[in-house]
Amino acid sequence: MFRTFIASALIAVGLQNAAAVTLSDISNQDAVSGLREALVQGSGQAIGLLGKADGFLGNPKVKIPLPHSLQRIEGTMRMFGLGRQADELVTTMNRAAEAAVPEAKTLLVDAIRKMSISDAKGILSGPQDAATQYFKRATSSALTERFLPIVKEATSKVQLTELYNNYAGKAATFGLLDAADANLDQYITQRALDGLFTMIAEEEK
Repeated sequence: MFRTFIASALIAVGLQNAAAVTLSDISNQDAVSGLREALVQGSGQAIGLLGKADGFLGNPKVKIPLPHSLQRIEGTMRMFGLGRQADELVTTMNRAAEAAVPEAKTLLVDAIRKMSISDAKGILSGPQDAATQYFKRATSSALTERFLPIVKEATSKVQLTELYNNYAGKAATFGLLDAADANLDQYITQRALDGLFTMIAEEEK
Protein backbone atom coordinates (compact mmCIF):
# COMPACT_ATOMS: atom_id res chain seq x y z
CA MET A 1 0.00 0.00 0.00
CA PHE A 2 2.96 2.36 0.59
CA ARG A 3 3.80 2.15 -3.11
CA THR A 4 0.26 3.25 -4.01
CA PHE A 5 0.53 6.14 -1.55
CA ILE A 6 3.90 7.05 -3.05
CA ALA A 7 2.56 7.15 -6.61
CA SER A 8 -0.37 9.33 -5.53
CA ALA A 9 1.84 11.65 -3.54
CA LEU A 10 4.32 12.09 -6.38
CA ILE A 11 1.49 13.00 -8.75
CA ALA A 12 0.25 15.50 -6.17
CA VAL A 13 3.60 17.29 -6.09
CA GLY A 14 3.62 17.72 -9.85
CA LEU A 15 5.36 14.76 -11.45
CA GLN A 16 3.28 13.99 -14.54
CA ASN A 17 4.16 10.28 -14.79
CA ALA A 18 4.70 8.88 -11.30
CA ALA A 19 4.87 5.33 -12.62
CA ALA A 20 7.98 6.27 -14.60
CA VAL A 21 9.81 8.00 -11.76
CA THR A 22 13.52 7.15 -11.71
CA LEU A 23 15.88 7.33 -8.77
CA SER A 24 17.46 10.47 -10.23
CA ASP A 25 14.05 12.17 -10.07
CA ILE A 26 14.01 11.82 -6.31
CA SER A 27 16.71 14.47 -6.00
CA ASN A 28 13.85 16.86 -6.56
CA GLN A 29 12.82 18.10 -3.12
CA ASP A 30 9.15 18.08 -4.05
CA ALA A 31 9.35 14.38 -4.90
CA VAL A 32 11.02 13.61 -1.56
CA SER A 33 8.22 15.51 0.14
CA GLY A 34 5.72 13.33 -1.69
CA LEU A 35 7.45 10.18 -0.51
CA ARG A 36 7.48 11.47 3.06
CA GLU A 37 3.76 12.16 2.92
CA ALA A 38 3.12 8.67 1.60
CA LEU A 39 5.06 7.17 4.52
CA VAL A 40 3.20 9.34 7.03
CA GLN A 41 -0.11 8.06 5.67
CA GLY A 42 0.96 4.42 5.53
CA SER A 43 2.49 4.30 9.01
CA GLY A 44 -0.48 6.19 10.41
CA GLN A 45 -2.80 3.57 8.99
CA ALA A 46 -0.81 0.80 10.70
CA ILE A 47 -0.98 2.66 14.03
CA GLY A 48 -4.71 3.18 13.61
CA LEU A 49 -5.27 -0.54 13.12
CA LEU A 50 -3.38 -1.44 16.29
CA GLY A 51 -4.05 1.41 18.70
CA LYS A 52 -7.67 0.55 19.42
CA ALA A 53 -9.67 -2.10 21.27
CA ASP A 54 -8.76 -5.52 19.87
CA GLY A 55 -6.08 -4.00 17.65
CA PHE A 56 -3.71 -6.62 19.02
CA LEU A 57 -6.06 -9.03 20.76
CA GLY A 58 -8.28 -9.48 17.70
CA ASN A 59 -5.48 -9.77 15.15
CA PRO A 60 -3.80 -13.20 15.05
CA LYS A 61 -0.80 -11.74 13.20
CA VAL A 62 0.19 -9.59 16.18
CA LYS A 63 -1.71 -10.98 19.17
CA ILE A 64 0.62 -11.23 22.14
CA PRO A 65 0.69 -14.73 23.61
CA LEU A 66 1.79 -15.83 27.05
CA PRO A 67 5.57 -15.74 27.54
CA HIS A 68 7.29 -18.82 26.18
CA SER A 69 7.85 -20.29 29.64
CA LEU A 70 4.08 -20.36 30.17
CA GLN A 71 3.14 -21.33 26.62
CA ARG A 72 4.85 -24.68 27.13
CA ILE A 73 2.52 -25.58 29.98
CA GLU A 74 -0.61 -23.65 29.04
CA GLY A 75 -2.54 -26.71 27.91
CA THR A 76 -1.79 -28.55 31.13
CA MET A 77 -2.72 -25.52 33.22
CA ARG A 78 -6.07 -25.34 31.48
CA MET A 79 -6.65 -28.96 32.36
CA PHE A 80 -6.21 -27.93 36.01
CA GLY A 81 -8.95 -25.34 35.62
CA LEU A 82 -6.73 -22.29 35.16
CA GLY A 83 -7.97 -21.31 31.71
CA ARG A 84 -9.64 -18.14 32.96
CA GLN A 85 -6.40 -16.87 34.50
CA ALA A 86 -4.50 -17.59 31.29
CA ASP A 87 -7.08 -15.72 29.21
CA GLU A 88 -7.00 -12.79 31.63
CA LEU A 89 -3.21 -12.55 31.34
CA VAL A 90 -3.34 -12.58 27.54
CA THR A 91 -6.10 -9.97 27.41
CA THR A 92 -4.26 -7.65 29.81
CA MET A 93 -0.99 -7.87 27.88
CA ASN A 94 -2.68 -7.06 24.59
CA ARG A 95 -4.63 -4.16 26.07
CA ALA A 96 -1.35 -2.68 27.32
CA ALA A 97 0.11 -2.88 23.82
CA GLU A 98 -3.00 -1.27 22.33
CA ALA A 99 -2.60 1.61 24.77
CA ALA A 100 1.08 2.13 23.92
CA VAL A 101 1.05 2.02 20.12
CA PRO A 102 -0.56 5.44 19.46
CA GLU A 103 2.55 6.98 21.03
CA ALA A 104 4.51 5.79 18.01
CA LYS A 105 2.99 8.34 15.66
CA THR A 106 5.11 11.31 16.71
CA LEU A 107 8.35 9.33 16.59
CA LEU A 108 7.61 7.79 13.20
CA VAL A 109 6.66 11.15 11.72
CA ASP A 110 9.86 12.66 13.13
CA ALA A 111 11.91 9.88 11.51
CA ILE A 112 10.16 10.54 8.21
CA ARG A 113 10.82 14.28 8.40
CA LYS A 114 14.53 13.59 9.03
CA MET A 115 14.78 11.15 6.12
CA SER A 116 17.54 12.07 3.70
CA ILE A 117 17.41 11.90 -0.10
CA SER A 118 19.70 8.87 0.18
CA ASP A 119 17.22 7.22 2.56
CA ALA A 120 14.38 7.94 0.14
CA LYS A 121 16.25 6.40 -2.76
CA GLY A 122 17.06 3.37 -0.63
CA ILE A 123 13.39 2.86 0.20
CA LEU A 124 12.22 3.01 -3.41
CA SER A 125 15.05 0.88 -4.80
CA GLY A 126 15.23 -1.54 -1.87
CA PRO A 127 13.31 -4.70 -0.95
CA GLN A 128 9.59 -4.81 -0.28
CA ASP A 129 10.10 -4.00 3.40
CA ALA A 130 12.68 -1.24 2.89
CA ALA A 131 10.53 1.40 4.59
CA THR A 132 9.85 -0.90 7.55
CA GLN A 133 13.57 -1.55 7.95
CA TYR A 134 14.22 2.19 7.86
CA PHE A 135 11.69 2.73 10.64
CA LYS A 136 13.27 -0.03 12.71
CA ARG A 137 16.72 1.51 12.41
CA ALA A 138 15.54 5.03 13.07
CA THR A 139 12.98 4.53 15.84
CA SER A 140 13.33 1.22 17.73
CA SER A 141 15.30 2.60 20.68
CA ALA A 142 13.13 5.69 21.05
CA LEU A 143 9.93 3.67 20.69
CA THR A 144 11.04 1.30 23.43
CA GLU A 145 11.63 4.22 25.78
CA ARG A 146 8.26 5.73 24.88
CA PHE A 147 6.28 2.49 25.10
CA LEU A 148 7.69 1.07 28.33
CA PRO A 149 6.24 3.62 30.80
CA ILE A 150 2.81 3.33 29.16
CA VAL A 151 2.92 -0.45 29.34
CA LYS A 152 3.97 -0.27 32.99
CA GLU A 153 1.10 2.07 33.79
CA ALA A 154 -1.41 -0.14 31.99
CA THR A 155 -0.20 -3.33 33.66
CA SER A 156 -0.03 -1.78 37.12
CA LYS A 157 -3.68 -0.73 36.94
CA VAL A 158 -4.77 -4.32 36.55
CA GLN A 159 -2.02 -5.75 38.76
CA LEU A 160 -0.61 -7.82 35.92
CA THR A 161 2.51 -8.82 37.81
CA GLU A 162 0.33 -10.18 40.59
CA LEU A 163 -1.78 -12.07 38.06
CA TYR A 164 1.32 -13.51 36.43
CA ASN A 165 2.95 -14.48 39.71
CA ASN A 166 -0.27 -16.13 40.87
CA TYR A 167 -0.55 -18.09 37.65
CA ALA A 168 3.13 -19.05 37.59
CA GLY A 169 3.04 -19.91 41.29
CA LYS A 170 0.20 -22.37 40.75
CA ALA A 171 2.12 -23.87 37.84
CA ALA A 172 5.12 -24.31 40.13
CA THR A 173 3.03 -26.12 42.73
CA PHE A 174 2.18 -28.69 40.05
CA GLY A 175 5.87 -29.03 39.22
CA LEU A 176 5.32 -27.55 35.76
CA LEU A 177 7.40 -24.40 36.05
CA ASP A 178 10.48 -23.21 37.87
CA ALA A 179 10.40 -19.93 39.74
CA ALA A 180 9.55 -17.31 37.11
CA ASP A 181 11.58 -14.15 36.79
CA ALA A 182 10.26 -12.81 33.49
CA ASN A 183 9.98 -9.04 33.11
CA LEU A 184 6.48 -8.82 31.71
CA ASP A 185 6.62 -5.10 30.97
CA GLN A 186 9.68 -5.52 28.76
CA TYR A 187 8.17 -8.60 27.12
CA ILE A 188 4.96 -6.72 26.26
CA THR A 189 6.90 -3.67 25.04
CA GLN A 190 8.98 -5.76 22.67
CA ARG A 191 5.96 -7.63 21.35
CA ALA A 192 4.16 -4.32 20.85
CA LEU A 193 7.09 -3.09 18.74
CA ASP A 194 7.14 -6.35 16.80
CA GLY A 195 3.42 -5.99 16.11
CA LEU A 196 3.80 -2.40 14.98
CA PHE A 197 6.55 -3.22 12.50
CA THR A 198 4.60 -6.27 11.29
CA MET A 199 1.63 -4.08 10.42
CA ILE A 200 3.82 -1.40 8.83
CA ALA A 201 5.32 -4.15 6.66
CA GLU A 202 1.80 -5.29 5.77
CA GLU A 203 0.94 -1.77 4.66
CA GLU A 204 4.19 -1.60 2.72
CA LYS A 205 3.28 -4.72 0.73
